[in-house]
Amino acid sequence: MNALNPILLVEDSSKDIELMLAALEDIHVANRVVVLHDGAEALAYLRESLHKGGPAGLPVVVLLDIKMPKVSGIDLLKLLKADPQFSQIPVVMMTSSGEGPDIDECYGLGANAYVVKPMDFPAFFQAVKDVGRFWAVVNQPPRSAEVVGALEAAAGKGPEK
Repeated sequence: MNALNPILLVEDSSKDIELMLAALEDIHVANRVVVLHDGAEALAYLRESLHKGGPAGLPVVVLLDIKMPKVSGIDLLKLLKADPQFSQIPVVMMTSSGEGPDIDECYGLGANAYVVKPMDFPAFFQAVKDVGRFWAVVNQPPRSAEVVGALEAAAGKGPEK
């Protein structure tokens, strides 16, 4: 994974999607943002991305709502963290639920962060900017051996594996 891998936004609220995209645009995140509306769409997208591009095609981070139709955010989180092909992708829960059991369950399942969406616009906008800046720009994700080999080969430091 690298800084130009997409950000995967899985959210069913069109209003929240619009605000989150505006916040990410405001900080000039270079990553493409892929918007999906439920966990089933997200899982299909991730499987297709892995099939087409291997680990290098996976998102740099998944911003995931909890309460969605078809496959919930918690169910998707369980599936991602249980699958070695997806378990290293950072998952940030972005939800209106500040309930202790939801927070505990998400961290217990391997969520990398849990952000309660603030109710007022400026705070929500700033929270998304902070999350986007950290996960897409500041954070250094783990790299698979396949990606490291390809990068080293491109830099002339060794044969591609």
